[in-house]
Amino acid sequence: MDPEHLIVLVHGILASPSDWTYAQAELKNRLGRNFVMYASSCNTFTKTFTGIDGAGKRLANEVMLVVKRREHTLKKISFLAHSLGGLIARYALALLYSDDLVAASATTNIKQKGLIAGLEPINFITLATPHLGVRGKKQLPFLFGVPILEKLAAPIAPFVVGQTGRQLFLTDGKPNKPPLLLRMASDSDDGNFISALSAFKCRVLYANVSYDHMVGWRTSSIRRETELCKPPRRSLDGYKHVVDMEYCPAVPSEGPHFPPEAAKAKEAAQNAPSMQNTLEYHEIMEEEMIRGLQQVSWKKVDVSFHSAFWPFLAHNNIHVKNEWFHNAGAGVIAHVADHIKQQEKQQERPLFITASL
Repeated sequence: MDPEHLIVLVHGILASPSDWTYAQAELKNRLGRNFVMYASSCNTFTKTFTGIDGAGKRLANEVMLVVKRREHTLKKISFLAHSLGGLIARYALALLYSDDLVAASATTNIKQKGLIAGLEPINFITLATPHLGVRGKKQLPFLFGVPILEKLAAPIAPFVVGQTGRQLFLTDGKPNKPPLLLRMASDSDDGNFISALSAFKCRVLYANVSYDHMVGWRTSSIRRETELCKPPRRSLDGYKHVVDMEYCPAVPSEGPHFPPEAAKAKEAAQNAPSMQNTLEYHEIMEEEMIRGLQQVSWKKVDVSFHSAFWPFLAHNNIHVKNEWFHNAGAGVIAHVADHIKQQEKQQERPLFITASL
């Protein structure tokens, strides 16, 4: 039987498909023959510096080519992305999205609105992705929350990682135009970002609660500072270093806004950055991005490598970049695989309709 379910693996910044060697093999082993894993190769290494939008367009084109090669067998699609790859994937989804109705299946008899690359979207999963950008206190942990370092990081970032740096620090574009990450928290002229996300049966965020030197807990779990609480220290049974799970239902709203005060704060943050105006700008943007992204439900999975031999490798442990150095994350990949398997079983479960007499 030919596989029906495509899982697209998207690596992060300055990375390559080889980052998924362990995860790809493990997922294939655990999920069986109905799944085909494809590790994206269109945004390797410095190509990730050209901007989230540029990388997203390349990913969308690549996915369409993969689907076209298997168009007679594929029926479903899922995404598993690490770090910056999660933002690249979210941009690509808007380009791949169509609002066609998914035909009702024989088992569920339920129609679903929205296709991705012409396929039924099932899972959208990110691992340590900076969904809210990296600006703000401890969002880029290797700066240790030191105000002067966080102040200097934003203007320096474009010289290091190009347009992607501006977008991650929310300083891209003209002062009167919302930054890309804010536009990606709604259905905008750039694309139907929220509609594309909502088309998936399930959206899952895996977030490192500590020791991740690249991406903070708040931004990877789409939480406000006040929503963070001390995580459990014990792992869930069978999934080492996975310490907690939370289901967050959708919160209806009008979506994000870019008020005049945000434009003023952005201009100040771009032209004359100070601790006060950059903090003000980020607080406005963070709240608006959260409001936009909360329009869909999320399953949030917290990961803690505090007891690992090399806890400071958390950012690469979470997806087992290298089986020898980052194998502490094996429990995370097992958890991902079992989640996907559970979703697949739910899709296959017959719908029983009982009549009232």
